[in-house]
Amino acid sequence: MSQFDVTVIGSGPGGYVAAIRAAQLGFKTAIIEKYSTLGGTCLNVGCIPSKALLDSSEHFENAKHNFAGHGILINEPQADIIRMVERKNEVVDQTTKGINFLMDKNKITVFEGLGSFESATQIKVTKNDGSSETIESKYTIIATGSKPSSLPFITIDKERIITSTEALNLKEIPKHLVVIGGGVIGLELGSVYLRLGAQVTVVEFMDKIIPGMDGALSKELTKVLKKQGMKFMLSTAVSAVERNGDTVKITAKDKKGEEVTVEGDYCLVSVGRRPYTDGLALEKAGVELDERGRVKTNDHLQTNVANIYAIGDVIKGAMLAHKAEEEGVLVAEQLAGQKPHINYNLIPGVVYTWPEVAGVGKTEEQLKEEGVAYKVGSFPMRALGRSRASGDIDGLVKIIADEKTDEVLGMHIIGARAADLIAEGVIAMEFRASAEDIARSSHAHPTYAEAIKEAALDATGKRSIHM
Repeated sequence: MSQFDVTVIGSGPGGYVAAIRAAQLGFKTAIIEKYSTLGGTCLNVGCIPSKALLDSSEHFENAKHNFAGHGILINEPQADIIRMVERKNEVVDQTTKGINFLMDKNKITVFEGLGSFESATQIKVTKNDGSSETIESKYTIIATGSKPSSLPFITIDKERIITSTEALNLKEIPKHLVVIGGGVIGLELGSVYLRLGAQVTVVEFMDKIIPGMDGALSKELTKVLKKQGMKFMLSTAVSAVERNGDTVKITAKDKKGEEVTVEGDYCLVSVGRRPYTDGLALEKAGVELDERGRVKTNDHLQTNVANIYAIGDVIKGAMLAHKAEEEGVLVAEQLAGQKPHINYNLIPGVVYTWPEVAGVGKTEEQLKEEGVAYKVGSFPMRALGRSRASGDIDGLVKIIADEKTDEVLGMHIIGARAADLIAEGVIAMEFRASAEDIARSSHAHPTYAEAIKEAALDATGKRSIHM
């Protein structure tokens, strides 16, 4: 029986990062993945492929609507969805092969098959051909991630009623894509097909989209996406989804309680994700789940079984690849006797629409609920020279600081490259910077990042220069 110091079940961003860090720290490490490619949801059917399609569709959008304004005259562009999906697959292939390289480089043993517990220290790996082998591991890290959720009355047929996985591989551009759910995944994939010419209608139970983010970002993104042509049915509860041939009919009740219907040729069900523990045989190891099917862990990400840990989407908290990565590193370093930490308040959230949306720290709504005295500074992207030069004038930066100490409590951005800009807020808040600290820091001109400096100036005595 092969023996390892650390075995990771699941090779997504949390799993493969945990394995690499464990190997770097001198542990004999194995990783178990049931699919034929490493990388989990993120690399295969999530973050990476969706960004590839978002970039392709953004290029098409620019060619169709924006090039002429820059003095670039071309014939009417045509969208080749087959080639876009092929390119997406090429990006995925290159990225997953990169994980294979990292496993080899770090001398990590890779097992392809379903990992399931035989006991707290023994794991059976069942291969696709039915054969199996059992390995022994001093420590195990569960990193099996999540799967798309649905609603009890919806039958996902993977043809016309689809999840994000199928939406990444359509062979045609929908005429009318109905998206159930106004969260990150639904808006991103909705944006892809909106740009390519589809009519897109978002049906959302809450009274706003991206409900977990700061209200200012939700309001601005709604306005921008409406301008782009996306339609919204907010405060609307779906009660039935029925397919008839190539048509899907969605029945719902609006906020007045009146029945409404919308029909499309595709329906994307995007109502969140659920932790994935199927097949792990956790009961054989004695590992407990909580009421929502997540693996229970303590503050050290240790389960109720001392030598078994869990990270990422399979435990409580935001389902984000970068959160899982931080947790993978934390567990590996703890096993090596180090004392790492994660500040979960400073895990940024991003929506890769265009403009992008990003936030870190507390929202204004959270601070109001907590009774914290705060002040707000904001700055519109359209006031930046860089934004006017590129034509990306939608959006704003919002900085929330403690009213007394001026410590930055939250940064929220909607605008070009917000996904990259939010790192400035993460670093500032990790070092407990004040709004004044940011305001006094030189920002290169002309850049989108100047909006952060200007928002900080606005938060400290309404001193913004360009507004």
